[in-house]
Amino acid sequence: MFISHKMEKNSLLYRIKQGLSDTCYIWVKEMRSTVTDEGVLIFCILVPLLYPLLYSWIYNNEVVREVPVAVVDLSHSNLSRQFIRNFDASPDTRVAYYCSSLEEAKDLTGKQQVHGTLLFPKDFDTKVYRKEQSMVSVYTDMSLMLTYKAIYQTVQAVSAELNAGIQIKQSRDYTDRDNEVTTRPLDFDEVPIFNTTGGYGNAILPGVLMLILQQTLLLGIGLAAGTARENNRYQDLVPISKHYNGIFRIVLGKSLCYFMLYAVMGAYLALVVPRMFHFISLVTPETIFGLMVPYILSCIFFGMMLSCLVRYRENVMLLVVFTSVPFLFLTGLSWPQSNIPGFWQGIAYLIPSTFGVRGFLRISSMGASIADIQTEYQALWIQVFVYFVLTCAVYRYQINNTRKRAFNHMQMLKEKAQEAKARKMNAPSVPVSAAEDPQ
Repeated sequence: MFISHKMEKNSLLYRIKQGLSDTCYIWVKEMRSTVTDEGVLIFCILVPLLYPLLYSWIYNNEVVREVPVAVVDLSHSNLSRQFIRNFDASPDTRVAYYCSSLEEAKDLTGKQQVHGTLLFPKDFDTKVYRKEQSMVSVYTDMSLMLTYKAIYQTVQAVSAELNAGIQIKQSRDYTDRDNEVTTRPLDFDEVPIFNTTGGYGNAILPGVLMLILQQTLLLGIGLAAGTARENNRYQDLVPISKHYNGIFRIVLGKSLCYFMLYAVMGAYLALVVPRMFHFISLVTPETIFGLMVPYILSCIFFGMMLSCLVRYRENVMLLVVFTSVPFLFLTGLSWPQSNIPGFWQGIAYLIPSTFGVRGFLRISSMGASIADIQTEYQALWIQVFVYFVLTCAVYRYQINNTRKRAFNHMQMLKEKAQEAKARKMNAPSVPVSAAEDPQ
């Protein structure tokens, strides 16, 4: 009976059953700690739910309107006044102040009462009537790109319209068709294919949503690792327990907890938030599922690998929060990817959000399929494999350190017990005198 029982415990089926049992135990324990820990609960559940709503609400207007502008008109001509009237009639800009000098307009810009200035030189109309090239100087506040875009594009549109009128007056055409050919010899229609609104929200929000997914996941895993170390007597990441007796069951148990949570959060960020604020969303269930699975897994293993660096809960804030803006730039979303130096592009390839943002932007804004984002799709699966192996190596190192420390502690206790026993055996005995003998 003893031999058969021993063989049963050493069988492959028994080991698989025990491994699944330990994995489920670690998953339940990790899920319970996620719900009971206030910090992890905030970053893993509340922040992904609420922060995208705030961010989307801020950029829901997409474009800015009625940007205040100062005008310095040194020409005081009919042509300059016509330019100013057309500029003020645009929905994007508004002539707020008329200044007598550029210094006065500069003071208004410094006080943020205007975001740009138009300067008309004294010879503005004189050069035009001499058939010479005249110009309008445009000064803008570059602290906000949306205001710069509104002012600059409006000036371009007004100048193009006035130039067309001047060309018609100076030409010798007889028909309207001749005027059209004179003003626009190469005709074109500007039709936006993807970002039809030309707004900031549709351009930047898909990338921000994917970055929120990664950063909150890294914060949650880091906080959980810091809590585990602080609750452990020897600040070990992995406790000594019969259930924590294997690398794969520990890694799979912990990752299963975060994957279940962020599968829901990923669907919320990718499907619900864009539709709530009427952003462009051309995703299909097949493509979003194919992208989100490797992206969430790569973020989980990436965070678990970095969690070995977290000694205290506060450390994760220093490691993760300040990287949000650099990670966004490295994706090529707000800065052209071709202009990023090779060194930083190499760093970007190590970060899951780089390929997650690029893939999701093509899926949501351009209606791409998995075949169209094959590069990002394959890169994410490579990251899943690499970071899974590195995570297992990190946890193997942590388990070895924990066992070594426990073994040294047990050896120290045994030595102290042996020393105490030796002192007790070598202690001199006290003789009992005959007078003190009760017999």
